Amino acid sequence: MSNKPFNQFCDKNKHSIAEQLITFFKHAKHVLEVGTGTGQHAVHFAEQLPYLKWHTADQLSYHEGINAWIDEANLTNVERPLELTLPDMPLPDIPFDAVFTANTAHIMQKNAVQNLMESISIRLPSGGVFCQYGPFIENGVFSSESNEAFHNKLIREGYGGYRDVAELIEWAKPMVLKETVSMPANNLMLVWQKS
Repeated sequence: MSNKPFNQFCDKNKHSIAEQLITFFKHAKHVLEVGTGTGQHAVHFAEQLPYLKWHTADQLSYHEGINAWIDEANLTNVERPLELTLPDMPLPDIPFDAVFTANTAHIMQKNAVQNLMESISIRLPSGGVFCQYGPFIENGVFSSESNEAFHNKLIREGYGGYRDVAELIEWAKPMVLKETVSMPANNLMLVWQKS
């Protein structure tokens, strides 16, 4: 289908992310993806993790593209996109025991990221897992000069910029950061669990 949106970074990182999700979502039944974007990740991960139901969610402007990927994939375990704009809307009113998001925290404004962390910490059931992928600052330090340059570019363009893991830890309570996995291209997978 020619009208499917395509992001080369999604295509490049989907395999390394899937490897982590297979480990951390092995007991999950319903995953909510916050910020589904193009829809590429959703169909790939739903295919790789056939035992769970993948729920997509994003702003309405992304829904056509997400639906195009879902239509072509023809999978039974990926759901049509739900409308979600943070911090203006609550998380979708569906049951979920896991949450995934990729490359959203540095695009969103600070208050939206805080809202995301707090909302997930409230809604996630005890033992639930939240996998958060992307570039982050650790203890005030960027992982590379290119990451710092990109952060400054995002700020200039009006985006929120990279978030420090330390502030996420504060906002995420009572979720606990269980693992920080180093990923390709100076990214991290932050693995949170509701205690």
